[in-house]
Amino acid sequence: MTSTLHQRLTRAVVALVVAGIAGGGLAQWAGRPELAGYLWAGTTAIAFLPLIGSIVASLRRGEMGVDAIALLAMGGSLALGQYLAGAVVALMLSGGELLEDYAGARARKELSSLVERAPREVHRYEDGELAERGVGLVEPGDLLLVKPGEIVPVDGLVAGPGAAVLDEAALTGESLPVDHRPGDRVRSGAVNAGGPFDLRAVTRAEESTYAAIVRLVQEAEASRAPFVRLADRYSLFFLPVTLAIAGLAWVLADSPTRALAVLVVATPCPLILAAPVAFVSGISRAARRGIIVKGGGAIEALARARTLLLDKTGTLTRGTPSVTRVEAFGAVSQDELLRLAAALDQVSPHVLAASLVEAARGRGLGLPFPTEVTETSGSGIEGRVDGHAVALGRLGWLRQKTGSEVPAQVAELRRQVAEEGHSNIFVAVDGGLAGVIVLVDPVREDSAATLAGMRTLGIERIVMVTGDHHGVADRVGAALGVDEVLAECSPEDKVEAVRRESRQAPTVMVGDGINDAPALAAADAGVAMGARGATASSAAADVVLMLDRLDRLAEALAIAHRSRGIALQSVLAGMGLSIAAMLVAAFGYLPPLGGALFQEAIDVAVILNALRVLGGELPAAAFPGRGAAPRPEAQAAT
Repeated sequence: MTSTLHQRLTRAVVALVVAGIAGGGLAQWAGRPELAGYLWAGTTAIAFLPLIGSIVASLRRGEMGVDAIALLAMGGSLALGQYLAGAVVALMLSGGELLEDYAGARARKELSSLVERAPREVHRYEDGELAERGVGLVEPGDLLLVKPGEIVPVDGLVAGPGAAVLDEAALTGESLPVDHRPGDRVRSGAVNAGGPFDLRAVTRAEESTYAAIVRLVQEAEASRAPFVRLADRYSLFFLPVTLAIAGLAWVLADSPTRALAVLVVATPCPLILAAPVAFVSGISRAARRGIIVKGGGAIEALARARTLLLDKTGTLTRGTPSVTRVEAFGAVSQDELLRLAAALDQVSPHVLAASLVEAARGRGLGLPFPTEVTETSGSGIEGRVDGHAVALGRLGWLRQKTGSEVPAQVAELRRQVAEEGHSNIFVAVDGGLAGVIVLVDPVREDSAATLAGMRTLGIERIVMVTGDHHGVADRVGAALGVDEVLAECSPEDKVEAVRRESRQAPTVMVGDGINDAPALAAADAGVAMGARGATASSAAADVVLMLDRLDRLAEALAIAHRSRGIALQSVLAGMGLSIAAMLVAAFGYLPPLGGALFQEAIDVAVILNALRVLGGELPAAAFPGRGAAPRPEAQAAT
C-alpha cells in the first residue's frame, strides 16, 4: 500500500469516526439514547475490525505488540455497553495515526524538499544548437548549458565561458555561494547563483551525486528505526502489567467496568507514535545541516556507538593534497606525465583526483577529456587519453595490470616519501611504468578538537585505519591522539578491523566512500565523507556528510543522541503516565470515558515532545572550535 493511499484511508476512517461520535452526540441530545448507542457502537467497530486483522497478521509473524490492549479496550467497551468510551478509543487510534502522519510530514520537510527539487530536464548542445532533453538521456562527455537559477543536473566539469557561481546550501547546509573556475568538478544538486555556464558531463544522471542523495532520502523516508522495535520490547513489560492491574481491579472490586477503565487508559499510543516521530525529526534536522542519514536505524547506531574507526586520507586530512613533485622514469616528460594523469583523473571522484587536475592546470597544461575509463575502488583508474593507454594508482595494481618491471629507484623513492609523510600515485603509460606523482595532504586543523569532542559524545575508542605507510600513519595518529593506528591496510584489512572492533562495542566507520565502501557496510554505522562518498557508496554508507568537514560527524552524533534520548523520554513518560492513570482507574476514580480522554491528551503530549528533536541546542562538543553551540535558527544559516 502506497503512503498516499494509506493517508487517504486514515483520513477517511478519522472522518467516519468523528461523524459517528458527533451523530451519537446529537442523538443523545435529542433524547434518542438507543440511536446514540448504535452510532457509537458502529463507530467503535470501524476501528475494531481492521485492528483484528492487524493483530492476526502480527501473530502469524510471531509478534505480539501492545495493539492487543486497544483491541481488548474496544471489545470490552462493546461488551459492557460503554459505547462512547469505545468510540473515543477508536478516535484515539485513528486520530493518533493521522497525527503521526502530520508530525512525520513536518519532520520530513527538508527530506521531501530534496527529492522534489531533483532536476528532470537539461539543455544539451547538439550540432551546435541547444535542445531540451530529459536528464536520463545525458551521457558522459555531453556538453550542457546550465542557466541562472537552474539546478546542476549531473556531476561535471565547468567548461566556461567564465566561472560558475553555485549555491550548494541544499547539499552542504552552507549558505555562501561558491566560485568554480573552468575545469573545476561540480556536483549535481547545486543551484546556479551566477550567469549561465557550460558543463561537461562526467556521469549519467543515475550515477550523479544528487541521484545518490535522492536514493538515500527515499530510504530514510521508508525506514523504521530499531527503536520502534525497542518500543515493542517495552510492550513485553507493559502488556502483562496492564492485564494484571485490570484483572485485580475486576476481582477485588467485582467490577468489570473498572477493568475496562484500566484497559482504556492503557491504550498504548505513546509507545506506537513517539519513537518514529522522534527519529524522523532527527533525520530531517540532520538533512538541514547537509548530513544525509539513510534511516532511523542509522540514527540509533550513531547514538549507541562507542568505537570510531577513521580512514586517514580525506577524513582526518584535508582531502585536498598538493603535488610536491613529479618523477618520470623513462621517455615521458614530467609535464606530459602529469598532463595524462590529470586528464584521466578529471572524471574520478577519488579524494586525490582534484589535486592532480589543479596541479596540471597550474602548469598551464591542457587536459583533454578521457575515454574508456574504468575505476577499481581502492586500487586505481585506467582509460585512454589522446590515444594513450593511461593507468594510475597503487604500484602493486599497476604491476598486475601492465606486467612491467619496476625501476631500481622506486624502492628508495618510496622510502623517502614515507619518511616525509607524503603520499604517492604511480602512473603507467602504454603498458609501461612511466613515473610517480608525490603529494602532501596536511591534517585538518579541526581534526584533534573534533575527535576530542566526540569522546564527550560517547565515543570511548578511536582507531585510525589507512593504506599509508607506518611512518606516515604513526605521525598523524600521534598528533591526533587516537588509541590505535592500523597502517598499510587493504580494503579487506579495514573490513576485518571493523568486524574485530564490532565484537567489542558498537562501531562507526568513517571514510571517503570509495575504497572504504566494504568497511562502511561492515560497521554498525558507515559514514561517507563529502560528495565523493555520496556518489560511490550510497549503498554502503548509512550516513553521508555532504560538506567535506569532519566536525559534521560530531554534529551527527549529537543529533543522534538527542533523537534517541527524546524518543526514549517520550516512550517512558507516556508509559509512566499511563500506569499512574491505570492505578487511579483501578480504584474507581477514573471511568472508561474519562480514561479515554486522558489517554488522548497523553498522545498529543508525547508527539509534541518528540517534535522537540527538530529544535533545541546541541552540546558544544558538536561544534568544536566554535565555543557555545549555535541556536537552531543560526544553525540553518551557518
